Amino acid sequence: MLGVLIFSFGISLAVKMSYLGLHPWDVLNVGFYEIYGLSIGTWNIIIGVILITIALVLDHTYIKLGTILNVMLIGVLVDFYLWTDLLPEPTNLPLDITFMTLGIVIMGFGGGLYNAAGLGSGPRDGFMLSISDKTGYPIGRVRIIIELIILVIGLLIGGPVFIFTFIFTFVQSPIFEYSYLKFVKMIEKRQKEINYF
Repeated sequence: MLGVLIFSFGISLAVKMSYLGLHPWDVLNVGFYEIYGLSIGTWNIIIGVILITIALVLDHTYIKLGTILNVMLIGVLVDFYLWTDLLPEPTNLPLDITFMTLGIVIMGFGGGLYNAAGLGSGPRDGFMLSISDKTGYPIGRVRIIIELIILVIGLLIGGPVFIFTFIFTFVQSPIFEYSYLKFVKMIEKRQKEINYF
């Protein structure tokens, strides 16, 4: 839950600075929001449910309770954070770049934390892992191909694509991996201590 709270805050902070560009999936969410209304969080939920459905058809291995909680809670929390008006508004480029970078770091940290709990992959990760399993293509290649397709769709519908859209991959992924591995080790150590007693 803490990981989901942190991750959602990072998304919301980045969305506030979206003129600098967003992660491909958020480009899609914002693009649909600008065309059809509803809310950014609602589009996150709708797209997440579609991906979970496809993943269930392909291979239900990666869909667990945490996957369902992820898609519902992150959408609701993103809308909540954006609704509170506590997040900074875009003001000047150097400060906005700082906030965007902070949002990316927070997302990487929060994503690593909630995935380390082992309660199920997020809908996007489960979708990509399922496709990787079915096609035999490496996960990295599947991720790049899918995110490029999503990016093109987001761009075509007018989502915010700019320099940080591409920076996301190079900054967020290593932070996610580092925090994920650290939290997994912490959890394993704690479980050993509990089992010892």
